[in-house]
Amino acid sequence: MLRYECNGARATLTIDDPARRNPMSLETMAELAKAINDAANDAEVRVIVVTGAGDKAFSAGGDLSGRFVDAPLSDHDARGALADLFRAIRRCGKPVVARVNGHALAGGFGLAAACDIVVAVEDATFGTPEIRVGLWPMMITAVLQRLIPRRTAFDLMATGRRITADEALRIGAVSRVVAADELDDVVDETVEQLLSASPAILALGKDAFYATEDMPLDAALDYLHNGLTAVAMTEDAAEGVAAFGEKRDPIWRGR
Repeated sequence: MLRYECNGARATLTIDDPARRNPMSLETMAELAKAINDAANDAEVRVIVVTGAGDKAFSAGGDLSGRFVDAPLSDHDARGALADLFRAIRRCGKPVVARVNGHALAGGFGLAAACDIVVAVEDATFGTPEIRVGLWPMMITAVLQRLIPRRTAFDLMATGRRITADEALRIGAVSRVVAADELDDVVDETVEQLLSASPAILALGKDAFYATEDMPLDAALDYLHNGLTAVAMTEDAAEGVAAFGEKRDPIWRGR
């Protein structure tokens, strides 16, 4: 179950099944990917927020009540829904903020970690418990091993242990940890800060940030050299520099 709501330039995607801790079925993952792509193609939307309903769980991960192991070969293509979701987040050209309102486990941990900024409540826990039911967090591996220390990532995957929000912050899996009563204010503030930036420069910056993460240093510098020229050629860069010199707020045109 997924709710898609737009409020001005903000699109909020909510996994809405709090009674079952917002599980991520194959259908829900496909809906999330479609919603990310819809938001990416909506010129009015400039920031995307992903969250779970209620105050207990962001998402407890994959829904094992379906056909996950009943038809392992025939469902092979559908099982790539999480990979499609991760790709959609990376390629949407807009900042994606995870509002982690509770526990984020398995695919829920992967979904939060795949977002660009992660704001979590202090009593949230994170983990990849798949090993305990005879599974392995395959798709999540691609996200976590690029985000946190490799030994820590393997430890979490191989033992299935949970970590606190503070430990998730220390290892780089989340951006900020806040009290539950501060969550919405901090997410709102983060969204406003993102909305105050040029959407064109954010898109170029996000693409460059992820495109260079696996490049050798020289290749990354060459890529970023070209990226800097691309940024300098935008109308928004010219407007930003002019506004700075004239001591006024810039008027972004998104190009």
